[in-house]
Amino acid sequence: MPTIQELTQLQIQHQLILDSAGEGIYGLDREGRITFSNAAAADILGWEFEDVRGQSAHDVHHHSHADGSPYPLDNCPIYSALRDGEIHRVDDEVFWHVDGSCVPVEYTSTPMFEDDELCGVVVVFRDIRERREIERQREVAYNDLLRLQIEQQLILDAAGEGIYGLDCDGRITFGNKAAHDIVGWHTEDVLGQRAHEVHHHSYSDGSVYPRDDCPIYAALKDGDVHTVDCEVFWHANGDAVPVEYTSTPILTDGKPDGAVVVFRDITRRREAERQREEAYVEIKLLKEQLERERDYLRDEIEIKVNFGEIIGQSMALKRTLAKIEAVANTSANVLVLGESGVGKEMIARAIHGESTRSNKPLIKVNCASVPADLFESEFFGHVRGAFTGAHKDRVGRLQLANGGTLFLDEVGEIPMSLQGKLLRALQEQEFERVGDDETTKVDVRIVAATNRNLEEEVAAGRFREDLYYRLSVFPMELPPLRERVEDIAPLATHFLDTICAELGRESLALTRQHIAMLQRHQWPGNIRELRNVIERAVILTKGTRLRLDLAMGAATKADAAPENVLPDTAQFLTDEEFRVREKQNLVAALHSAEWRVWGPDGAAAMLGIKPSTLAYRMNAFGISKDAWEIT
Repeated sequence: MPTIQELTQLQIQHQLILDSAGEGIYGLDREGRITFSNAAAADILGWEFEDVRGQSAHDVHHHSHADGSPYPLDNCPIYSALRDGEIHRVDDEVFWHVDGSCVPVEYTSTPMFEDDELCGVVVVFRDIRERREIERQREVAYNDLLRLQIEQQLILDAAGEGIYGLDCDGRITFGNKAAHDIVGWHTEDVLGQRAHEVHHHSYSDGSVYPRDDCPIYAALKDGDVHTVDCEVFWHANGDAVPVEYTSTPILTDGKPDGAVVVFRDITRRREAERQREEAYVEIKLLKEQLERERDYLRDEIEIKVNFGEIIGQSMALKRTLAKIEAVANTSANVLVLGESGVGKEMIARAIHGESTRSNKPLIKVNCASVPADLFESEFFGHVRGAFTGAHKDRVGRLQLANGGTLFLDEVGEIPMSLQGKLLRALQEQEFERVGDDETTKVDVRIVAATNRNLEEEVAAGRFREDLYYRLSVFPMELPPLRERVEDIAPLATHFLDTICAELGRESLALTRQHIAMLQRHQWPGNIRELRNVIERAVILTKGTRLRLDLAMGAATKADAAPENVLPDTAQFLTDEEFRVREKQNLVAALHSAEWRVWGPDGAAAMLGIKPSTLAYRMNAFGISKDAWEIT
């Protein structure tokens, strides 16, 4: 008889199995009420299982057709399985999301039996929006292909020269309208016939033209281009047409596999030359356009490859990027140190992206989130039956990262009792899966990251010294954001643009006052905190001016000195002295704003007052741009 703990563990394992499925899965009892569900079902339909447990699935998400009309329960294939005990499959209906939107799905309703008695059904479904989009794209691509074929024929038919193609035996495979106009035959009448016998069988004097001497067919034998300007083709009515032509081989694997023949009536030479000149100009323009596009793509690739995800301009960041560039193409293990939120994972991705392993996977392991009893299974994998709940083989993270990079985030959180096992695997580049005697060899580069001081952890006996030296072949310490003040503005601008796009908001701008406010803050949460502040400011903004003041209310109060505490030496100003200081402050702000009063970068915005208020005070103090010196 299994214990409660074993039953609980089994239930957890069953739910993990359900949640690992990519399709939505839920179960119904005999009355059609929801009894279980997995994570994919919640992702697709937006529900929380506890909110729908015990409810009729039809009423929850299958109550209406795609057009909004009611879907009678008696017609529902899901519930049909409860009635007839048969499997029902549907691929053209919708389920309804909790937000009221309909989700195109395909699903299977399979009955469950207990002691030959129908006890419920299991419904497996998937969101087919992506598949429908692929089908739509496939149809568009097919239509584009048809259109392209038509356009190509139109292009051929628009040419002033006669054009036709030959296969490797010299038989006609296609022709254009001009070929018909010049020599009088319809393409469909001569397809598959030898071109020489159709229109090139005789010289202009009527004497026989041997096929072996024909320059058109010579291209099929020697693979060279042959140009002739003093022969005749024979019209279908028996007339000789003076022509010039070029026979160009079609090469497959370097060998002639056909030819394209382009010819023209010499009496229309001048017209043809004009068309050729126009074609040359168009080709030149296209070539220039392609060169510009090529240069643009090169720049784009350069931007994305050269640390495109890392934003900033401070010397500290530049030194970090230089270290990345230096170590990336080596096999050295890297230890990235820094406070929480400074972007250690992004540095790890940059090192991997710049390395020779970039075409292999970067596998991340958050060491702090791996339970101690599952550590070996997580890193090394296990075989079926290795322990309770091991229902199938599992590949570990080390094997997944083979040939690539393993990123050990929060490496300082690995329990001391397990560090030796990891060290052995990293040192020997080999391991055994749990429950398996066979040794697996791997080639893995390690990039580790932590916000702890590992040297202090080693001294305190909480981290193995040999593991520390194995990981820290090339240590990199990332400075906190408060030491990279120059990076705050570009980072904030990037976050602002990104968040506005994500939230569907019109673009907002940072003013000098905003930047100054951001640069004064200490940022204990570093880049992560900066992004949160910008996102909060965008959410709080109702108009066109970013309300950074509302988003940073608590932060600015923490940075500022308490207003109700007097300094050690309390000083005061007379009213006249205070007015002089006020005037000086107004002039300083105006000068900093280049005498702009209005606008997001105007002096009023910098002072945090209305422009009309600033104009009134300027008038009261007699301040003007031409004579701004304080009297």
